[in-house]
Amino acid sequence: MAGGVIVTGSHPKLLWPGVKAVWGQMYTQHPDEFPDLYDIDTSDQAWEEDVQVTPFGLAQFKGENATGYYDTETQGPVTRYTHFAYFLGYKVSYEELSDNKYEVVSQRRAKSNAFSMIQTTENISVVPYNDAFAGAFYLGGDGVSLVNTGHPNTSGGTYSNRLTPDADLLESSLEDITIQIMGTQNDRGLLVNIMPLSLHLPRQQWYNGHRILKSVLQSGTANNDINVLKAVNAFPKGIKMNHYFTASNAWFVRTNCPEGMKFYWRERPSFAQDNDFDTMNLKARSYMRLSVGNTDPRAVFGSNGP
Repeated sequence: MAGGVIVTGSHPKLLWPGVKAVWGQMYTQHPDEFPDLYDIDTSDQAWEEDVQVTPFGLAQFKGENATGYYDTETQGPVTRYTHFAYFLGYKVSYEELSDNKYEVVSQRRAKSNAFSMIQTTENISVVPYNDAFAGAFYLGGDGVSLVNTGHPNTSGGTYSNRLTPDADLLESSLEDITIQIMGTQNDRGLLVNIMPLSLHLPRQQWYNGHRILKSVLQSGTANNDINVLKAVNAFPKGIKMNHYFTASNAWFVRTNCPEGMKFYWRERPSFAQDNDFDTMNLKARSYMRLSVGNTDPRAVFGSNGP
């Protein structure tokens, strides 16, 4: 979609000396938060695909002189990461650029453009999390929402990576979800070593999360019991706040599951500028290509607190 051109009439005050400050273009930005949500990788293709292959089940009893049991493999869900392009530019008339008395404004335009690209990356990265329980915009390779009580197994049956029932962020709910994580099974129902790594919270739960996990004794009670979550270091990578989570009561736990939450850079953000020959206008733009998603839902557990 084409936008307008910044001309001398866009901000006439900047054509005259005496302006003390120009504000509104630049603010201090948050440190990058999307790396906490994903395993970051690069790609040199139009898309990447992950394919599930089912594991073997338990060994079967073999009687003397009897034929042994031979298991087989089956292909499961295919997850495709399609890299989409994102573009943001601006155009400035030759006359505005020539007459503008404040060079700092021109410099801030490029910084403002970069700020918007970073914000775009963050907003894209949280879509699977913000839609984790509804599945209105993002579905995993197995065809259901990211955090669901009914993820289908290729070999039959289902499994859950959602706390049931949903619960607010409490010491008891954190214990329940870590117990659920430690009971994770593979597609054939065999126990696998999946453990919690980090707790991911919206800003509304930031202080609550620290009270629960960092007190020496049980939080909010007169009990003299230790805070077991802290004592056993249940979340070795700590508490991560994400400013872009939209639900104030939803919270997530990332696990050590391999091939889980993935972020691909196809092309990292780049900035370029040129001049239009006919109008002499300056044109500047940023461009990037990326994709985000999930291969194995066992990589993240969550609760949509009521």
